[in-house]
Amino acid sequence: MIIAMDGPSGAGKSTVAKLLSKKLKFEYIDTGAMYRAFAYKFYKNNIEITEDNINKILLETTIDYNNSNVYLDEENVEGYIRNEHISKLASEISKLQVVREKMVSLQREIASTKNIVIDGRDITTVVFPNAEFKFYITASAQTRAKRRYDELLNKGEKVTLEEIIEDINKRDFNDTTRKNSPLKIADDAIVIDTSELSIDEVINKLVNIIKGEI
Repeated sequence: MIIAMDGPSGAGKSTVAKLLSKKLKFEYIDTGAMYRAFAYKFYKNNIEITEDNINKILLETTIDYNNSNVYLDEENVEGYIRNEHISKLASEISKLQVVREKMVSLQREIASTKNIVIDGRDITTVVFPNAEFKFYITASAQTRAKRRYDELLNKGEKVTLEEIIEDINKRDFNDTTRKNSPLKIADDAIVIDTSELSIDEVINKLVNIIKGEI
């Protein structure tokens, strides 16, 4: 079974997907982490982000997911890819069609042998349009920015709320207007607005929907 989730940056979909997968005992696939891992390879090795370099590195790179951890070239890089700099690099790299095609291929390969919960920006519309369940997880830009701000502060990063709001709005614009696989709500997706909901309320809502339809 495939439970697919889309939604804008900072809506909480990765947290929701991860907790839902544990509740259902499904494998969790964080597609954003796959792009982050690829971006991290450029950062770690100080490689300039050009189309030629991306094409070359794609051929030399393996990315896999196991027990909620992303592996880059068989190394667990989960602890290195969650900062704001890698987020921006990943957003830049993910605009390229060749990168998206590679990641989609890897995602479909993983899903062919497991029950999964998977989240991203085009999962319900492009990657798994025939998923058994499709959810669009969203929240107001202000709510998403505040969550991201608190998260980064807890990590010791020095940022302002205004910077985060600006970044969220820019990322929303990039995601919804990009030529390749833009972020949009699938016609048959169930929209869940998390602005006024706790994480437990969101999970319970999803579980009730899924169990009610199985």
